[in-house]
Amino acid sequence: MTEERPTMDALDEFADLESMLQYFLEENQEFLSWLGTNVDNVGDGTMTMSIPYDEKLTNIRPSADADERGDLHGGVAATLIDTVGGLVLRTAMDDPFDVRIATINLNVNYLRPATADLVATADVIRVGGSVGVSEITVESTAPDGETKPVAIGQGAYRVFRPE
Repeated sequence: MTEERPTMDALDEFADLESMLQYFLEENQEFLSWLGTNVDNVGDGTMTMSIPYDEKLTNIRPSADADERGDLHGGVAATLIDTVGGLVLRTAMDDPFDVRIATINLNVNYLRPATADLVATADVIRVGGSVGVSEITVESTAPDGETKPVAIGQGAYRVFRPE
């Protein structure tokens, strides 16, 4: 099966790159779409994506009060880190749609439970000829109303360029 890749001309159909990527996720990435993944911002070497809080994505602590919200499962944050960490590399390439990217290493450090929407900001550290590296911070609003980092990560990705 041949994978159709979008071209820069395809951007004309969309208001901006965020809209194009959002459409791609919704149409081609069923798991990310099921999670409610949103493309919030795309810049040069940076990208922000989010996943809204949903009870279906939570774990309930045995000691939790009946009114206490469940913590989002850590795998949701890891998925967000992996996804935005790979996509952000495209922002540092001359032709972002002419490559394929695959995760080769992912490191996630959890800092505190997340009980609200997750917002991940990724920054490109370096994109070489065949490997790219990004750093990602995931934030969530704590019960006290303060937005705090809940996880940080770093990803290394294999970049497959055309021959």
